[in-house]
Amino acid sequence: MANAVTNPKADKGLPLSAPLQGARVLIYSHDTFGLGHLRRSRAIANAIVEDRPGASVVIISGSPVIGNFEFESGVDYIRIPGVTKLPDGDYRCLNLNVSLDEAVGLRQALILQAARAFRPDVFIVDKEPTGFRGEVVPALDYLQATGCRLVLGIRDVMDEPALLVPEWERKGATEALTRYYDEIWVYGLKDVYQPLKALDLPAEVERRITYTGYLRREVPPTPSLTKYPKITKQPFILVTTGGGGDGDDLIDWVISAYEADETLEQPALILFGPFIDRDKRRSFMERIARQPKLDAMSFDNKIERLMKRADAMVAMGGYNTFCEALSFDKRTLIVPRTRPRLEQYIRAVEAERLGLVSMLSDYKEPRTPERMAAALRNLSSQPRPSEVFIPGLLDGLDRVQERLKALTETRAPFAPAYHQAAE
Repeated sequence: MANAVTNPKADKGLPLSAPLQGARVLIYSHDTFGLGHLRRSRAIANAIVEDRPGASVVIISGSPVIGNFEFESGVDYIRIPGVTKLPDGDYRCLNLNVSLDEAVGLRQALILQAARAFRPDVFIVDKEPTGFRGEVVPALDYLQATGCRLVLGIRDVMDEPALLVPEWERKGATEALTRYYDEIWVYGLKDVYQPLKALDLPAEVERRITYTGYLRREVPPTPSLTKYPKITKQPFILVTTGGGGDGDDLIDWVISAYEADETLEQPALILFGPFIDRDKRRSFMERIARQPKLDAMSFDNKIERLMKRADAMVAMGGYNTFCEALSFDKRTLIVPRTRPRLEQYIRAVEAERLGLVSMLSDYKEPRTPERMAAALRNLSSQPRPSEVFIPGLLDGLDRVQERLKALTETRAPFAPAYHQAAE
């Protein structure tokens, strides 16, 4: 399912480095909002060190909740000042009382310093070729000069072409693909969706694209310290909105279905997420308390255990949740967000076309309690993802390991002047 990949630096006769066993990988996690980018980067980092115990991985992230997650031995993170997206689409600094420009300058300096100090063999940039407002460009320039392999990793769906093309042109993203990146990893399948097709990339860039397949997820080896409600001791539907910052409509829709239809038999557990508005959460809890077949939790950093335990899932359709639904073979109802991007809607349409999930959307039809109640009732008879055979569907982490091995075997040794003097 993958295109042939060429490595421009590999054709230059560069000396071979040590194998991946002792490699260093730096990951930049584009995480101005939510949990998606962080959780994807964490899955990749953990898989790298599990497969190669001698490897070291550092994740650069601005997520305020990165410290709540467990990482495998060999993985660590650097927390840079966070930024957050406002309802009008603009951004502001999350915690510091400084301007956005000053925050970006600080983030940029920290990213570059991390690159200089860590000396990675491979630098994986998540989603944004130039980073948030171009903040990774100095690090890309520096690392390219050292012979470090540069990789852009993107999810299966970015956005509808009408919005993606002008956005990437404005950011200089297409130019950055050509100038910097040895490889582009699409964490999905070409037969499902081609996220960069509308960009009309040069042939030399197209040849660097690998469709890895989706990134499978595992249940964490250690138990969760979170106490689960009694509702989880019987077959239940898990309702999750990821980080929760934009999941109000889904939560409201599910609650309204139980309020309107007392014949719904299967109970549901609603997981709010850490970024839900406190007032909205309080209002939801008041309504949930009046429904005997509903319960709620605020946040679980080992949500995979809840997913494994659930009989079915209802989710917004972000990339990570979709991977988890496939990995744990759960009957899933996707209720995609359609504002400000159609990313989740596009993914849900394609996944439903393949028979992997069912979809319920208010994009073109009204959001009524009756529609949600009917969709929840139909979940029990829906096929599981495993009943649909799609070659390479969950091979993403295996392909990542293969490409990392190939990249590090042709990576030139890092030898700046100060490093040579130290030796």
